[in-house]
Amino acid sequence: MNLSNITINTQSSIRIEGSKVLYFDPYQIQDAVHDADLIFITHEHYDHFEPESIAKVKKEDTFLVAPESMKKKALSESGIAAENCLFYQPGENHEAGGIAIGTIPAYNKMKPFHTKGKKWQGYVVEMDGVRYYVAGDTDVNEDIRKVSCDVALVPIGGFYTMDGKQAAEYIAQIKPKAVIPTHYGSIVGKPEDGEDFQKTLESLDGNIQVLLKL
Repeated sequence: MNLSNITINTQSSIRIEGSKVLYFDPYQIQDAVHDADLIFITHEHYDHFEPESIAKVKKEDTFLVAPESMKKKALSESGIAAENCLFYQPGENHEAGGIAIGTIPAYNKMKPFHTKGKKWQGYVVEMDGVRYYVAGDTDVNEDIRKVSCDVALVPIGGFYTMDGKQAAEYIAQIKPKAVIPTHYGSIVGKPEDGEDFQKTLESLDGNIQVLLKL
């Protein structure tokens, strides 16, 4: 499966290019490219919601998609016009800018960093016939086990999220065509965690394509 249209900037900052240009949690963006058709925010932590990076990728007509629970913060800080801001609850299905969007609950099970009550979320988006799942910061939980996708982008850094072993076991269960690990090698997790994740997943299911972007 060709994954050359996907760029991992750093941490969980993701760009997917197809008939539309999608950004997820733009963070530490270096160049002012102003090419985003839709920007998705998973939650309000500084390494996922960074107004300075949003300003570098947004256009006049860019849509911002974010959790309903961070509506006030997003409206006041994102720099996106209010009429282009779309706020959803976890567990919903929508369409925006020609993109089908499903919101997937993202939360920790036994950690205080991303509690279920904050109603933060990952996204399954369908573009050009491909379903992409961007998990956000989450542990493996009952809600994400229901995800069906072609390409999964999941955190592996541990501490704040699932670790590489847990992520590999999860991916082996939902069986996407391809997976890209994220959320490691900078703020949390070591660069070599990606290779460890790949080895673990290959031992569980060798048919899933793994792409390491670090």
